[in-house]
Order: sequence, then structure tokens, then C-alpha cells
Amino acid sequence: MAHRSAGTLALPWSQTSQRSGKQRVATDYTLLAVTMTLALVGLVMVFSASAIVAGNRFHDSGFYLKRQLAWLTLGFLLMHLTSRIDYTLWQKLSRPMLIIMGLLLVMVLVPGLGVSAKGARRWLRLGPISLQPAEMVKLVVVIYMAAYLTKKKDKITSFRDGLLPALIVLGVLSVLVLREPDLGTVVVIGLVTIGLCFLAGARISHLVTLGLCAVPVVLVLILGSSYRRQRLMTFMAPWKEASAAGFQITQSFLAFGSGGPFGVGLGEGKQKLYFLPEAHTDFVLSLVGEELGLMGTATVILLFAVFVWRGFQIAARARVPFGRYLGMGITLLIGGQALVNAAVVTGLLPTKGLTLPFVSYGGSSLVVSLVGVGILLSISRDRHAGGSRGGRGGSDHG
Repeated sequence: MAHRSAGTLALPWSQTSQRSGKQRVATDYTLLAVTMTLALVGLVMVFSASAIVAGNRFHDSGFYLKRQLAWLTLGFLLMHLTSRIDYTLWQKLSRPMLIIMGLLLVMVLVPGLGVSAKGARRWLRLGPISLQPAEMVKLVVVIYMAAYLTKKKDKITSFRDGLLPALIVLGVLSVLVLREPDLGTVVVIGLVTIGLCFLAGARISHLVTLGLCAVPVVLVLILGSSYRRQRLMTFMAPWKEASAAGFQITQSFLAFGSGGPFGVGLGEGKQKLYFLPEAHTDFVLSLVGEELGLMGTATVILLFAVFVWRGFQIAARARVPFGRYLGMGITLLIGGQALVNAAVVTGLLPTKGLTLPFVSYGGSSLVVSLVGVGILLSISRDRHAGGSRGGRGGSDHG
């Protein structure tokens, strides 16, 4: 019976028997099928949500569909390539990638390099392509934290030697992201980091203290910004300003309400007719609710639930500690962002600029999510059958 190392939880892999020899296994086709299904649903819904807007704005009803299809093709190609790369390579590249992300975030803030839109400076333009470094930062943070937790091992129970160094690094990145400004990304990074530290065996008292310290910081960031403060007030009473600040969320409510159990029919939704802003991006799930009804919405949520289930299973069977933390982190990232997006469009959280992974329109988010899936597939294909070498004295491959 494998003996778990100090400072880690008694997760499924710590109960498995050790067996020697690496065994190649088939790709996790369940995870791949779920990902492809969500991406195809996204293509259909992006076209349905954007055809009229694109026709009026660009005289091409397929404008957004063509771009999404191009990004999806690139994303699937990178997913395939990533799935064939030994995932332990990312452990060696974690620090260089983190430094590159920091430089990209600085470049975004430089006038002339960063592209501004709707009051935010979040994009870098490379010819005809716009990249959003904040989306890439999420995945790089997961890779960095997986490498960091693998290296620290038992020290994670110490605040000064375990948690603090990582928090300082992530704090610097968060400040840069907040300058864009993009509070939603910082919240996602924070939640994933806390989740990984918890699963790695960090002390609950340390994590609770961090959470309590974060509350006043978030409140200052919200109350100190007029538009964030307005979003909070709208969240608390959306119908008070249904034709002003609360317009987007109330239109989202109307979309879900008019859809009923089975929806009004694919392509027949009315909220996309300039009623629901960002129907093809952040609020695409609202259009799913209107056109495909409760059954369609529940199906999308169920697909994400299956994704999370398979992701954690893959992580649990990883052959080295780095693979376990990496698999858990990617699963938390994609599943957590999907949960936050669903909570926003249903009014359970204040409005944030977070996309629904695989489904919403947006090249950077789509490609980064698919690369994450590729890494998960790489972990699923390379493991010790039923075994673990991540206990005390186990190899961590660098």
C-alpha cells in the first residue's frame, strides 16, 4: 500500500498499489468526446447568436462563425500536438513561461502595443490576430503551481516556506491583470490556486486566513471602481434599473424564462435581436436556455460535469505528482470558469467578463482551453497502470 507523503490529502492515488514499468494507454476518449461536443455546440450557438449582428455590422452573417471555426481548427491542432508531448516537459518550462507571461502582461499596458476596447486594455494585436494574454496566464499559472507544489512537497504546510513564495509571484501577476482591468481573471486564478493548495495538503487555517484577507481587498477593488460598484448594485437589485445598468442580466433572465423546458427552437430566439448584449460571448448560455430550453442548458451543464469527473480521474491516475497537480489544476480551471459563467448569466454572481469554455466566441479562450485538454489527454495516455510513484521518495521527473 502506497504511503502518502506528509502534507498531502488521502486522495485516490494514495490507495493504489505500486507496480513497476510504465504502460502506454489509449487516449481518454470520453474527455475528448465531451470536449468536441461542447466545441460543436459552441459553433452552432455562436452562429445563431451572431448571424444578425454580423450581417448588419460586417455584411457577412458568417463573420463570427468563420473566425470561431478558424480558432477551433487551430485549437484542435494544438490540442493534438500537446497530447503527444510528454507532460513532464511543462514542469521544466514553468518558470520561463511565467516570465514570458509577465512580459506580455506588461506589453498589454503599453500604449501603442495594447489594444483598448470597451474601457479595457486586454489585447495584443499581431497582424490580423488579437491575443489576450490574461487567458494564457490562467493556464501558465496552473502549470507553475503544479511544478511549485511538486517541488515543495512537505513544505506546503508551512506558510512562510510553502505558501508565501508562490503567493508573491501570483500577486505580481494579479496586479498586472488588474491594471487592464480584469478582476474576473484574478478571481479565477485565486480560486484555482487555493483549490490546488488545499488538494496538496496546505493547512486549512492558512487558506481560511488568506480567504478572509482577500475579502476586504476585493471589496476595495469593487467599491473603488464606479463600474464595478454599479455591477454590484445591479446584482443586488437587477430589476430596479432593468432598462439601464440591469439591462443585460434582466434580458438574460427573459431569455431563460421564454425558453421553457424545450426552448423556442434553434435559431428562433428573440433576445439576440439586439436585446441581449454579448449574446455570442459571455452570455451564450442564456441563448442556449432560450432556444434549447432547460433541457439544452442542463445538457451543457452535464457535459461540463462529465468533463470535471473525467479530469479528476485522469489526475488521480497520473504517474508522477506533477501530473496529478497539473491535471487537477486544469480541471479546476475549466470547470470553475464554466461554473462562474453559469452563475453570472443566471444572476447568482455579479456580471463578469468570463467566457463559457469551448462554447463562447473568443479565440484566446478557446485555444487555451483546448491546449489544456491536450495536456490532460497526455496525462491520461502516460501512466503506471493502477499505480502511483508519487509517494515519499517517488520520482517527480525533474
